[in-house]
Amino acid sequence: MEGRKHLIIEFICKVTRKKQIQLDEDIFEGGIVNSLFAMQLVLFLEKRFGIRISGKDLKQVNFRTVNAIDEFIDSKLEEN
Repeated sequence: MEGRKHLIIEFICKVTRKKQIQLDEDIFEGGIVNSLFAMQLVLFLEKRFGIRISGKDLKQVNFRTVNAIDEFIDSKLEEN
């Protein structure tokens, strides 16, 4: 597994106390996380990957799966 995706999974599992999640698993629909966790996730992503997430970025589609989060990070890094 790629390093960045591993870090994202590790963070989600640590905070949610879930043992494992899949790369394409919908973390909102599956009840793994809620909107409060989403803010923790945003702060983690900003700090860990050096990106700035604005209000327009706060769409569930950007954070629905580990793969979606990874693609979102790519798009933010390309902006810089």
